[in-house]
Amino acid sequence: MPRRRFRPSTGQICWLVAVGGVALGTGLYLRYRVIEVSAVGLACDGGLRNWTCDFRRIATMMFDHSVFGYVALIVAALNLLHPSVVLFTVGLLACAAGVVLYNGTLAGLALALLILSLARPAPEPE
Repeated sequence: MPRRRFRPSTGQICWLVAVGGVALGTGLYLRYRVIEVSAVGLACDGGLRNWTCDFRRIATMMFDHSVFGYVALIVAALNLLHPSVVLFTVGLLACAAGVVLYNGTLAGLALALLILSLARPAPEPE
């Protein structure tokens, strides 16, 4: 008897859609309201210290070093080897942030691996 494929349940799919939407929305907000706005950049570079400047500095440092893309790729590869909803959620978060925050190549590859993981056999129940 062939093993069934890794398929999240309806509740888990709703969770994944919500998490992916929040990650995508947060990434879009950071990119178009914090990172790319020249007034915010000038204020932060001029010495303003608040949570917006902190988020801008951290996000800029992370996408300069491709952190979103590498995390997405590593988690997607792990999920391809041993599929689970937790790894899929973390991979989806990193992919959504990476696609919006300038790590599109690695995050796109990771998204393809996440989609491929849906064709893998489900882990054996213990």
